[in-house]
Amino acid sequence: MSLFDLRLQDVHNKLSHKELSVTELVDESFARIKATEASIQAFLTLNEEGARQHAAELDKQLQAGAERGLLFGLPAGIKDNIVTEGLRTTCASQFLDNYNPIYDGTVVSKLKSAQSVTIGKLNMDEFAMGGSNENSSYYPTRNPWNTEYVPGGSSGASAASVAAGQVYFSLGSDTGGSIRQPAAYCGIVGLKPTYGLVSRFGLVAFASSLDQIGPLTKNVEDSAFVLQAIAGYDAKDSTSANVSIPDYTSALTGDVKGLRIAVPKEYLGEGVDPKVKEAVLNALKVYESLGATWEEVSLPHTEYAIAAYYLLASSEASSNLARFDGVRYGVRADNPANLIDLYRKSRSEGFGPEVKRRIMLGTYALSSGYYDAYYLKAQKVRTLIKQDFDQVFEKYDVIIGPTAPTAAFKLGEQVGDPLTMYLNDICTIPVSLAGVPAISIPCGQAEGLPIGLQIIGKAFDESTVLRTAHAFEQNTEFHKLRPQL
Repeated sequence: MSLFDLRLQDVHNKLSHKELSVTELVDESFARIKATEASIQAFLTLNEEGARQHAAELDKQLQAGAERGLLFGLPAGIKDNIVTEGLRTTCASQFLDNYNPIYDGTVVSKLKSAQSVTIGKLNMDEFAMGGSNENSSYYPTRNPWNTEYVPGGSSGASAASVAAGQVYFSLGSDTGGSIRQPAAYCGIVGLKPTYGLVSRFGLVAFASSLDQIGPLTKNVEDSAFVLQAIAGYDAKDSTSANVSIPDYTSALTGDVKGLRIAVPKEYLGEGVDPKVKEAVLNALKVYESLGATWEEVSLPHTEYAIAAYYLLASSEASSNLARFDGVRYGVRADNPANLIDLYRKSRSEGFGPEVKRRIMLGTYALSSGYYDAYYLKAQKVRTLIKQDFDQVFEKYDVIIGPTAPTAAFKLGEQVGDPLTMYLNDICTIPVSLAGVPAISIPCGQAEGLPIGLQIIGKAFDESTVLRTAHAFEQNTEFHKLRPQL
Protein backbone atom coordinates (compact mmCIF):
# COMPACT_ATOMS: atom_id res chain seq x y z
CA MET A 1 0.00 0.00 0.00
CA SER A 2 1.34 3.42 -0.99
CA LEU A 3 1.63 6.18 1.59
CA PHE A 4 -0.50 8.21 -0.81
CA ASP A 5 -3.40 5.78 -0.40
CA LEU A 6 -3.72 6.87 3.23
CA ARG A 7 -6.36 9.41 4.25
CA LEU A 8 -5.01 12.85 5.03
CA GLN A 9 -5.95 12.41 8.68
CA ASP A 10 -4.01 9.13 8.81
CA VAL A 11 -0.92 10.79 7.35
CA HIS A 12 -1.19 13.55 9.96
CA ASN A 13 -1.48 10.96 12.74
CA LYS A 14 1.60 9.09 11.54
CA LEU A 15 3.56 12.34 11.37
CA SER A 16 2.38 13.29 14.86
CA HIS A 17 3.50 9.96 16.31
CA LYS A 18 6.86 10.16 14.50
CA GLU A 19 5.96 7.01 12.53
CA LEU A 20 6.55 8.94 9.32
CA SER A 21 8.61 11.93 8.21
CA VAL A 22 7.99 14.52 5.50
CA THR A 23 11.24 13.43 3.88
CA GLU A 24 9.81 9.92 3.53
CA LEU A 25 6.67 11.31 1.88
CA VAL A 26 8.77 13.32 -0.57
CA ASP A 27 11.03 10.31 -1.22
CA GLU A 28 7.90 8.25 -2.00
CA SER A 29 6.80 10.89 -4.50
CA PHE A 30 10.08 11.05 -6.40
CA ALA A 31 10.50 7.26 -6.33
CA ARG A 32 7.05 6.85 -7.84
CA ILE A 33 7.77 9.51 -10.46
CA LYS A 34 11.01 7.74 -11.38
CA ALA A 35 9.15 4.43 -11.74
CA THR A 36 6.18 5.71 -13.77
CA GLU A 37 7.08 8.97 -15.51
CA ALA A 38 8.42 7.33 -18.66
CA SER A 39 4.96 5.89 -19.36
CA ILE A 40 2.79 8.73 -17.94
CA GLN A 41 4.78 11.90 -18.82
CA ALA A 42 2.94 14.08 -16.33
CA PHE A 43 5.65 16.56 -15.31
CA LEU A 44 7.24 19.38 -17.29
CA THR A 45 9.48 20.64 -14.47
CA LEU A 46 10.53 18.88 -11.26
CA ASN A 47 11.42 20.73 -8.06
CA GLU A 48 13.55 17.96 -6.53
CA GLU A 49 16.16 20.12 -4.80
CA GLY A 50 13.61 22.61 -3.48
CA ALA A 51 11.19 19.90 -2.36
CA ARG A 52 13.82 17.96 -0.43
CA GLN A 53 15.07 21.13 1.23
CA HIS A 54 11.52 22.08 2.21
CA ALA A 55 10.89 18.56 3.54
CA ALA A 56 13.97 18.80 5.76
CA GLU A 57 12.76 22.14 7.15
CA LEU A 58 9.33 20.71 7.90
CA ASP A 59 10.87 17.68 9.63
CA LYS A 60 12.77 20.04 11.92
CA GLN A 61 9.50 21.79 12.78
CA LEU A 62 7.89 18.40 13.39
CA GLN A 63 10.64 17.40 15.81
CA ALA A 64 10.34 20.74 17.60
CA GLY A 65 6.60 20.23 18.08
CA ALA A 66 5.65 23.33 16.08
CA GLU A 67 2.07 23.88 14.97
CA ARG A 68 1.31 22.14 11.71
CA GLY A 69 -0.57 23.48 8.70
CA LEU A 70 -3.66 21.90 7.16
CA LEU A 71 -1.69 20.09 4.43
CA PHE A 72 1.53 19.60 6.38
CA GLY A 73 4.17 17.66 4.48
CA LEU A 74 1.91 16.49 1.65
CA PRO A 75 3.60 16.33 -1.79
CA ALA A 76 1.64 18.35 -4.37
CA GLY A 77 1.77 18.91 -8.11
CA ILE A 78 0.87 22.29 -9.62
CA LYS A 79 -0.61 22.75 -13.10
CA ASP A 80 1.90 24.63 -15.23
CA ASN A 81 -0.34 27.67 -15.79
CA ILE A 82 -0.15 28.67 -12.10
CA VAL A 83 2.95 30.80 -11.48
CA THR A 84 5.55 29.60 -8.97
CA GLU A 85 8.39 31.84 -7.87
CA GLY A 86 11.70 30.62 -9.27
CA LEU A 87 10.11 27.49 -10.75
CA ARG A 88 9.63 27.46 -14.52
CA THR A 89 6.04 28.07 -15.65
CA THR A 90 5.40 27.36 -19.34
CA CYS A 91 1.64 26.79 -19.81
CA ALA A 92 2.96 23.85 -21.92
CA SER A 93 3.75 26.41 -24.64
CA GLN A 94 6.99 27.09 -26.49
CA PHE A 95 6.15 30.76 -26.03
CA LEU A 96 6.94 30.53 -22.29
CA ASP A 97 9.64 27.87 -22.50
CA ASN A 98 12.12 30.15 -20.71
CA TYR A 99 9.76 31.86 -18.23
CA ASN A 100 10.75 31.81 -14.54
CA PRO A 101 8.23 33.80 -12.48
CA ILE A 102 9.37 36.24 -9.80
CA TYR A 103 6.28 35.71 -7.60
CA ASP A 104 3.85 33.02 -6.46
CA GLY A 105 0.19 32.80 -7.39
CA THR A 106 -2.11 33.26 -4.39
CA VAL A 107 -3.02 29.56 -4.28
CA VAL A 108 0.67 28.64 -4.22
CA SER A 109 1.21 31.04 -1.32
CA LYS A 110 -1.75 29.45 0.47
CA LEU A 111 -0.33 25.96 -0.07
CA LYS A 112 2.96 27.14 1.40
CA SER A 113 1.07 28.52 4.41
CA ALA A 114 -0.66 25.13 4.74
CA GLN A 115 2.86 23.59 4.57
CA SER A 116 2.46 21.27 1.59
CA VAL A 117 5.53 20.50 -0.54
CA THR A 118 5.60 21.43 -4.25
CA ILE A 119 7.02 18.48 -6.22
CA GLY A 120 6.86 20.09 -9.66
CA LYS A 121 4.83 21.60 -12.49
CA LEU A 122 2.39 19.43 -14.40
CA ASN A 123 1.82 19.13 -18.14
CA MET A 124 -1.38 20.45 -19.74
CA ASP A 125 -2.98 21.43 -23.02
CA GLU A 126 -1.21 24.57 -24.21
CA PHE A 127 -2.62 27.63 -22.40
CA ALA A 128 -5.35 25.28 -21.06
CA MET A 129 -6.90 24.94 -24.53
CA GLY A 130 -7.92 21.34 -25.10
CA GLY A 131 -9.64 18.31 -23.66
CA SER A 132 -7.06 15.55 -24.01
CA ASN A 133 -3.59 16.91 -23.07
CA GLU A 134 -2.52 16.24 -26.66
CA ASN A 135 -2.21 19.98 -27.30
CA SER A 136 0.84 20.30 -25.05
CA SER A 137 3.76 21.63 -27.11
CA TYR A 138 6.08 19.20 -25.28
CA TYR A 139 4.48 15.75 -25.20
CA PRO A 140 1.08 14.21 -24.45
CA THR A 141 0.42 12.89 -20.95
CA ARG A 142 -1.07 9.39 -20.85
CA ASN A 143 -3.87 7.84 -18.82
CA PRO A 144 -2.53 5.62 -15.98
CA TRP A 145 -5.42 3.17 -16.48
CA ASN A 146 -4.34 2.51 -20.05
CA THR A 147 -1.41 4.44 -21.52
CA GLU A 148 -2.89 4.20 -25.02
CA TYR A 149 -5.69 6.51 -23.85
CA VAL A 150 -5.83 10.23 -23.03
CA PRO A 151 -6.06 11.45 -19.41
CA GLY A 152 -8.42 14.27 -20.41
CA GLY A 153 -7.64 17.94 -20.41
CA SER A 154 -6.60 20.54 -19.99
CA SER A 155 -5.60 19.47 -16.45
CA GLY A 156 -4.88 15.96 -17.72
CA ALA A 157 -1.48 15.63 -16.06
CA SER A 158 -2.85 17.02 -12.78
CA ALA A 159 -5.32 14.12 -12.78
CA ALA A 160 -2.92 11.48 -14.12
CA SER A 161 -0.25 12.31 -11.54
CA VAL A 162 -2.68 11.81 -8.65
CA ALA A 163 -4.13 8.63 -10.16
CA ALA A 164 -0.63 7.24 -10.72
CA GLY A 165 0.34 7.95 -7.09
CA GLN A 166 3.09 10.41 -8.04
CA VAL A 167 1.75 13.14 -5.73
CA TYR A 168 -0.72 13.21 -2.86
CA PHE A 169 -2.88 15.89 -4.53
CA SER A 170 -2.63 18.44 -7.30
CA LEU A 171 -4.09 21.76 -8.38
CA GLY A 172 -5.69 22.24 -11.76
CA SER A 173 -7.70 24.95 -13.48
CA ASP A 174 -11.19 24.57 -14.92
CA THR A 175 -12.54 26.81 -17.68
CA GLY A 176 -15.12 24.54 -19.29
CA GLY A 177 -14.51 21.25 -17.50
CA SER A 178 -10.73 21.02 -17.33
CA ILE A 179 -10.64 19.69 -13.75
CA ARG A 180 -13.78 17.56 -13.80
CA GLN A 181 -13.36 15.79 -17.15
CA PRO A 182 -9.77 14.56 -16.52
CA ALA A 183 -10.78 13.55 -12.98
CA ALA A 184 -13.51 11.40 -14.54
CA TYR A 185 -11.16 9.89 -17.13
CA CYS A 186 -8.52 9.08 -14.49
CA GLY A 187 -10.88 7.78 -11.78
CA ILE A 188 -10.21 10.41 -9.11
CA VAL A 189 -12.03 13.35 -7.47
CA GLY A 190 -11.96 16.76 -9.17
CA LEU A 191 -13.66 19.86 -7.76
CA LYS A 192 -14.43 23.08 -9.63
CA PRO A 193 -15.35 25.66 -6.97
CA THR A 194 -17.83 28.49 -7.46
CA TYR A 195 -16.37 31.22 -9.67
CA GLY A 196 -14.66 33.70 -7.35
CA LEU A 197 -14.24 31.40 -4.34
CA VAL A 198 -10.56 30.68 -5.10
CA SER A 199 -8.22 33.47 -6.18
CA ARG A 200 -7.11 33.55 -9.83
CA PHE A 201 -4.15 35.83 -9.07
CA GLY A 202 -1.12 34.10 -10.60
CA LEU A 203 -3.19 31.91 -12.93
CA VAL A 204 -2.21 32.61 -16.54
CA ALA A 205 -5.54 33.68 -17.99
CA PHE A 206 -7.36 31.77 -20.72
CA ALA A 207 -10.95 33.03 -20.30
CA SER A 208 -11.11 35.35 -17.31
CA SER A 209 -14.86 35.09 -16.69
CA LEU A 210 -14.69 31.29 -16.57
CA ASP A 211 -11.28 30.20 -15.20
CA GLN A 212 -11.28 28.72 -11.70
CA ILE A 213 -8.58 26.82 -9.77
CA GLY A 214 -9.50 23.67 -7.86
CA PRO A 215 -8.12 20.47 -6.29
CA LEU A 216 -7.67 16.97 -7.71
CA THR A 217 -7.50 14.28 -5.02
CA LYS A 218 -8.03 10.56 -4.43
CA ASN A 219 -11.09 11.04 -2.21
CA VAL A 220 -13.71 13.62 -1.25
CA GLU A 221 -12.39 14.26 2.24
CA ASP A 222 -8.99 15.28 0.88
CA SER A 223 -10.75 17.55 -1.62
CA ALA A 224 -12.46 19.32 1.29
CA PHE A 225 -9.13 19.78 3.08
CA VAL A 226 -7.40 21.25 0.02
CA LEU A 227 -10.36 23.54 -0.73
CA GLN A 228 -10.24 24.72 2.89
CA ALA A 229 -6.61 25.71 2.36
CA ILE A 230 -6.98 27.59 -0.94
CA ALA A 231 -10.42 29.23 -0.71
CA GLY A 232 -10.93 32.80 0.43
CA TYR A 233 -11.03 36.44 -0.59
CA ASP A 234 -7.98 37.95 -2.29
CA ALA A 235 -7.70 41.72 -2.85
CA LYS A 236 -5.25 41.02 -5.70
CA ASP A 237 -8.03 39.38 -7.73
CA SER A 238 -10.78 41.76 -8.85
CA THR A 239 -13.18 38.83 -9.36
CA SER A 240 -12.56 37.32 -5.90
CA ALA A 241 -15.75 36.96 -3.84
CA ASN A 242 -15.66 38.28 -0.29
CA VAL A 243 -17.71 35.49 1.31
CA SER A 244 -17.30 33.61 4.58
CA ILE A 245 -15.52 30.26 4.27
CA PRO A 246 -17.21 27.44 6.26
CA ASP A 247 -15.51 24.35 7.63
CA TYR A 248 -15.93 22.10 4.61
CA THR A 249 -14.86 18.93 6.43
CA SER A 250 -17.70 19.34 8.95
CA ALA A 251 -20.16 18.86 6.06
CA LEU A 252 -18.93 15.30 5.45
CA THR A 253 -21.58 13.65 7.60
CA GLY A 254 -22.62 10.88 5.21
CA ASP A 255 -26.23 11.96 5.69
CA VAL A 256 -28.22 12.77 2.55
CA LYS A 257 -31.66 11.83 3.87
CA GLY A 258 -34.22 14.18 2.33
CA LEU A 259 -31.75 15.48 -0.28
CA ARG A 260 -33.56 16.58 -3.45
CA ILE A 261 -31.70 15.62 -6.61
CA ALA A 262 -32.42 16.91 -10.12
CA VAL A 263 -31.32 14.84 -13.13
CA PRO A 264 -31.31 16.80 -16.42
CA LYS A 265 -32.67 14.76 -19.30
CA GLU A 266 -30.25 16.60 -21.60
CA TYR A 267 -27.29 15.03 -19.75
CA LEU A 268 -28.48 11.47 -20.38
CA GLY A 269 -29.69 11.84 -23.96
CA GLU A 270 -28.21 11.24 -27.39
CA GLY A 271 -24.44 10.78 -27.49
CA VAL A 272 -24.10 9.43 -23.93
CA ASP A 273 -22.50 5.98 -23.80
CA PRO A 274 -25.03 3.40 -22.48
CA LYS A 275 -22.50 2.25 -19.87
CA VAL A 276 -22.10 5.83 -18.62
CA LYS A 277 -25.87 6.21 -18.40
CA GLU A 278 -26.15 2.90 -16.55
CA ALA A 279 -23.45 3.95 -14.05
CA VAL A 280 -25.27 7.25 -13.35
CA LEU A 281 -28.62 5.50 -12.85
CA ASN A 282 -26.97 3.00 -10.51
CA ALA A 283 -25.51 5.90 -8.54
CA LEU A 284 -28.99 7.38 -8.20
CA LYS A 285 -30.16 4.06 -6.74
CA VAL A 286 -27.46 4.38 -4.10
CA TYR A 287 -28.78 7.82 -3.20
CA GLU A 288 -32.32 6.46 -3.04
CA SER A 289 -31.16 3.80 -0.59
CA LEU A 290 -29.69 6.59 1.56
CA GLY A 291 -33.00 8.47 1.72
CA ALA A 292 -32.53 10.99 -1.08
CA THR A 293 -35.08 11.54 -3.85
CA TRP A 294 -34.54 12.39 -7.51
CA GLU A 295 -36.59 13.61 -10.44
CA GLU A 296 -35.89 14.25 -14.08
CA VAL A 297 -35.74 17.92 -15.03
CA SER A 298 -34.87 19.97 -18.11
CA LEU A 299 -32.10 22.49 -18.67
CA PRO A 300 -33.49 23.58 -22.04
CA HIS A 301 -30.64 25.81 -23.19
CA THR A 302 -27.97 23.10 -22.77
CA GLU A 303 -27.85 22.52 -26.53
CA TYR A 304 -26.53 26.06 -27.05
CA ALA A 305 -23.87 25.87 -24.33
CA ILE A 306 -20.95 24.63 -26.42
CA ALA A 307 -21.44 27.25 -29.13
CA ALA A 308 -21.81 30.03 -26.56
CA TYR A 309 -18.81 28.80 -24.56
CA TYR A 310 -16.40 28.62 -27.48
CA LEU A 311 -17.37 32.10 -28.66
CA LEU A 312 -16.98 33.61 -25.19
CA ALA A 313 -13.86 31.69 -24.16
CA SER A 314 -12.13 32.27 -27.49
CA SER A 315 -12.99 35.96 -27.42
CA GLU A 316 -11.52 36.34 -23.95
CA ALA A 317 -8.49 34.28 -25.00
CA SER A 318 -7.79 36.52 -27.99
CA SER A 319 -7.76 39.49 -25.61
CA ASN A 320 -5.75 37.79 -22.84
CA LEU A 321 -3.12 36.33 -25.14
CA ALA A 322 -2.43 39.68 -26.82
CA ARG A 323 0.17 40.26 -24.08
CA PHE A 324 2.32 37.51 -25.57
CA ASP A 325 4.13 39.55 -28.20
CA GLY A 326 7.82 38.64 -27.85
CA VAL A 327 8.63 41.98 -26.20
CA ARG A 328 8.32 41.72 -22.42
CA TYR A 329 8.77 38.04 -21.60
CA GLY A 330 8.76 34.64 -23.21
CA VAL A 331 10.39 33.57 -26.45
CA ARG A 332 11.28 36.26 -29.00
CA ALA A 333 11.71 35.59 -32.73
CA ASP A 334 15.16 36.23 -34.20
CA ASN A 335 15.92 39.01 -36.70
CA PRO A 336 12.48 40.62 -37.16
CA ALA A 337 12.27 43.31 -39.84
CA ASN A 338 10.23 45.63 -37.60
CA LEU A 339 7.88 45.63 -34.58
CA ILE A 340 4.91 44.15 -36.46
CA ASP A 341 7.16 41.45 -37.88
CA LEU A 342 8.38 40.70 -34.32
CA TYR A 343 4.78 40.18 -33.17
CA ARG A 344 3.92 38.03 -36.19
CA LYS A 345 7.01 35.81 -36.06
CA SER A 346 6.99 35.40 -32.27
CA ARG A 347 3.34 34.38 -32.21
CA SER A 348 3.66 32.13 -35.27
CA GLU A 349 6.60 30.29 -33.70
CA GLY A 350 5.38 30.37 -30.08
CA PHE A 351 1.71 29.35 -30.31
CA GLY A 352 0.48 25.88 -31.28
CA PRO A 353 -2.39 25.07 -33.70
CA GLU A 354 -5.23 24.93 -31.14
CA VAL A 355 -4.21 28.23 -29.53
CA LYS A 356 -4.02 29.91 -32.95
CA ARG A 357 -7.43 28.46 -33.85
CA ARG A 358 -9.07 29.96 -30.75
CA ILE A 359 -7.33 33.32 -31.10
CA MET A 360 -8.58 33.57 -34.68
CA LEU A 361 -12.13 32.59 -33.70
CA GLY A 362 -12.17 35.04 -30.80
CA THR A 363 -10.71 37.92 -32.76
CA TYR A 364 -13.33 37.37 -35.46
CA ALA A 365 -16.17 37.28 -32.91
CA LEU A 366 -15.02 40.57 -31.37
CA SER A 367 -14.39 42.37 -34.65
CA SER A 368 -16.44 45.30 -35.89
CA GLY A 369 -19.63 44.15 -37.56
CA TYR A 370 -19.65 40.74 -35.90
CA TYR A 371 -19.57 41.62 -32.18
CA ASP A 372 -23.37 41.88 -31.79
CA ALA A 373 -24.08 38.81 -33.90
CA TYR A 374 -21.67 36.53 -32.06
CA TYR A 375 -20.14 37.73 -28.79
CA LEU A 376 -23.17 39.67 -27.54
CA LYS A 377 -25.55 36.87 -28.56
CA ALA A 378 -23.37 34.34 -26.73
CA GLN A 379 -23.53 36.50 -23.58
CA LYS A 380 -27.32 36.50 -23.78
CA VAL A 381 -27.35 32.71 -24.15
CA ARG A 382 -25.07 32.47 -21.12
CA THR A 383 -27.66 34.39 -19.11
CA LEU A 384 -30.38 31.96 -20.21
CA ILE A 385 -28.23 28.99 -19.20
CA LYS A 386 -27.64 30.51 -15.76
CA GLN A 387 -31.39 31.09 -15.41
CA ASP A 388 -31.98 27.40 -16.20
CA PHE A 389 -29.81 26.46 -13.22
CA ASP A 390 -31.42 29.10 -10.98
CA GLN A 391 -34.89 27.74 -11.70
CA VAL A 392 -33.89 24.14 -10.97
CA PHE A 393 -32.16 25.14 -7.73
CA GLU A 394 -35.36 26.78 -6.48
CA LYS A 395 -36.73 23.26 -5.98
CA TYR A 396 -33.69 20.96 -5.76
CA ASP A 397 -30.51 20.83 -3.66
CA VAL A 398 -28.12 19.37 -6.25
CA ILE A 399 -28.06 18.39 -9.92
CA ILE A 400 -26.52 15.04 -10.85
CA GLY A 401 -25.45 13.59 -14.19
CA PRO A 402 -22.38 12.19 -15.96
CA THR A 403 -19.18 14.24 -15.99
CA ALA A 404 -18.47 13.25 -19.59
CA PRO A 405 -20.64 11.39 -22.13
CA THR A 406 -18.03 8.63 -22.54
CA ALA A 407 -14.98 7.20 -20.81
CA ALA A 408 -11.52 8.25 -22.05
CA PHE A 409 -10.75 7.88 -25.76
CA LYS A 410 -7.54 6.75 -27.44
CA LEU A 411 -4.60 9.03 -28.09
CA GLY A 412 -4.82 10.44 -31.61
CA GLU A 413 -8.45 9.38 -32.01
CA GLN A 414 -10.01 12.88 -31.89
CA VAL A 415 -7.14 15.36 -31.97
CA GLY A 416 -7.68 15.99 -35.68
CA ASP A 417 -11.40 16.66 -35.20
CA PRO A 418 -11.83 19.74 -32.96
CA LEU A 419 -15.64 19.70 -33.11
CA THR A 420 -15.88 16.13 -31.81
CA MET A 421 -13.34 17.00 -29.11
CA TYR A 422 -15.41 20.04 -28.07
CA LEU A 423 -18.56 17.91 -27.71
CA ASN A 424 -16.91 15.91 -24.91
CA ASP A 425 -17.53 18.93 -22.67
CA ILE A 426 -21.32 19.04 -23.13
CA CYS A 427 -21.98 18.13 -19.47
CA THR A 428 -19.34 20.38 -17.91
CA ILE A 429 -19.51 23.59 -19.94
CA PRO A 430 -23.01 24.72 -18.82
CA VAL A 431 -21.82 24.58 -15.19
CA SER A 432 -18.88 26.85 -15.99
CA LEU A 433 -21.10 29.32 -17.85
CA ALA A 434 -23.39 29.48 -14.79
CA GLY A 435 -20.41 29.88 -12.42
CA VAL A 436 -21.67 27.29 -9.94
CA PRO A 437 -19.62 24.56 -8.18
CA ALA A 438 -19.38 20.95 -9.32
CA ILE A 439 -17.41 17.86 -8.40
CA SER A 440 -16.59 14.70 -10.35
CA ILE A 441 -16.26 11.42 -8.46
CA PRO A 442 -15.73 7.89 -9.81
CA CYS A 443 -18.96 5.89 -10.17
CA GLY A 444 -18.14 2.95 -12.45
CA GLN A 445 -16.02 1.61 -15.28
CA ALA A 446 -16.35 0.86 -18.97
CA GLU A 447 -13.84 -1.52 -20.59
CA GLY A 448 -11.48 -0.98 -17.66
CA LEU A 449 -11.63 2.83 -17.86
CA PRO A 450 -13.24 4.99 -15.14
CA ILE A 451 -16.60 6.78 -15.41
CA GLY A 452 -17.25 10.04 -13.58
CA LEU A 453 -20.39 11.22 -11.76
CA GLN A 454 -20.88 15.00 -11.71
CA ILE A 455 -22.60 16.65 -8.74
CA ILE A 456 -23.54 20.31 -9.26
CA GLY A 457 -24.54 22.70 -6.48
CA LYS A 458 -25.77 26.21 -5.82
CA ALA A 459 -23.28 29.08 -5.90
CA PHE A 460 -20.98 29.00 -2.84
CA ASP A 461 -22.69 25.85 -1.54
CA GLU A 462 -19.62 23.61 -1.84
CA SER A 463 -20.59 22.09 1.50
CA THR A 464 -23.68 20.40 0.04
CA VAL A 465 -21.75 19.28 -3.05
CA LEU A 466 -19.03 17.73 -0.87
CA ARG A 467 -21.58 16.14 1.48
CA THR A 468 -23.43 14.57 -1.44
CA ALA A 469 -20.22 13.27 -3.03
CA HIS A 470 -18.88 11.95 0.29
CA ALA A 471 -22.10 10.03 1.05
CA PHE A 472 -21.85 8.18 -2.27
CA GLU A 473 -18.16 7.51 -1.76
CA GLN A 474 -18.74 6.05 1.70
CA ASN A 475 -21.26 3.57 0.32
CA THR A 476 -19.33 2.41 -2.75
CA GLU A 477 -15.85 1.13 -3.56
CA PHE A 478 -15.07 2.96 -6.81
CA HIS A 479 -12.73 5.49 -5.19
CA LYS A 480 -10.55 2.65 -3.89
CA LEU A 481 -9.75 1.29 -7.36
CA ARG A 482 -6.21 2.02 -8.57
CA PRO A 483 -4.61 1.67 -12.01
CA GLN A 484 -2.03 -1.12 -12.30
CA LEU A 485 0.97 0.57 -13.82
